[in-house]
Amino acid sequence: MPFADLGLLAAALGIVYAAALLFTDAVEHLGARMGVSQGVAGSIFAAIGTAMPETIVPVVAIVAGGASVEVNEAVGMGAILGAPFMLGTVALGLLGLAAGITRGWRARISPEPTGLRRDLTAFFLLFGSALAIGTLPEDWKIPRALGALLLIAGYVLYLLATFRASGELVEAGHGVESEGPLWLSRLGMPEGIPVILVQLAAGLALLVGGARMFVHGVEDLAHALGASPLVVSLLVVPIATELPEKVNSVLWVRTGKDTLAMGNITGAMVFQGSLIPAIGMLISPWTIRDWHGWLPALLALAGAGWIAIAQRITPQSLLVNLALYLAFVVTVLLL
Repeated sequence: MPFADLGLLAAALGIVYAAALLFTDAVEHLGARMGVSQGVAGSIFAAIGTAMPETIVPVVAIVAGGASVEVNEAVGMGAILGAPFMLGTVALGLLGLAAGITRGWRARISPEPTGLRRDLTAFFLLFGSALAIGTLPEDWKIPRALGALLLIAGYVLYLLATFRASGELVEAGHGVESEGPLWLSRLGMPEGIPVILVQLAAGLALLVGGARMFVHGVEDLAHALGASPLVVSLLVVPIATELPEKVNSVLWVRTGKDTLAMGNITGAMVFQGSLIPAIGMLISPWTIRDWHGWLPALLALAGAGWIAIAQRITPQSLLVNLALYLAFVVTVLLL
């Protein structure tokens, strides 16, 4: 029954919200304990943590998918290209919606500018390079392998640059500050790095589990209502698969922690736009064959580009990113 499916969706969202509270609290305490900047905590700790489970999908699809190698590679390619697209459009757009509702539509969203610029620059260079390599003929295996190594090296350099900038940013007042004791410490556990990592892992596991429950609930509800699977996959499932980044960023932006909120998304874009395409190049032909692959990839770059050129980031301006996703949906449905 639809009511049962709606109950499952509500329960899933409740789990995701509670998990995000655990995860963001653990990230803040870990960053504060290590004395790093908000940029490191948001763009590296939170971004990699929430993006890591999604990286398993394309690898499994390519290596251990169905019987058809061509289908496996197509699914893997779609997952790899789709992640930066969803982050650069839906995730940023929902961040804008959350900020607009809680802080006003013309309120300024002010992440630390050097870290945001570093994230966006790295994303343009690395993901753009990955797309350029996607135009090479399938039998050019050595250039493709070299390209994968360059992407990996590029991400390592990005990590080093982010950590190197951390010290000065902490001195300038951009260090991570935790509010109140760690959640697990309120239950009597000692507040140390091991307990923080346990809470971090627990929050991440609940985030993934809640997101998967949400996807199953959406699929069951669509079946009960007779909705088109294509419409559901385009409109709802992508949002569910990116729930960890979205909910974490929403919680941070509502409390004015804009650097953590934006870095959680833009840092994940760098990770998903470099290391994951590099893996794709090493285990698949990595050839973008038609507009179904090119359009979301270019829209991901457009979404990041809009943030880069915006003189003032506001909830209103982030709605442009959401409009890019809606434009993609309309295009797919019409063509």
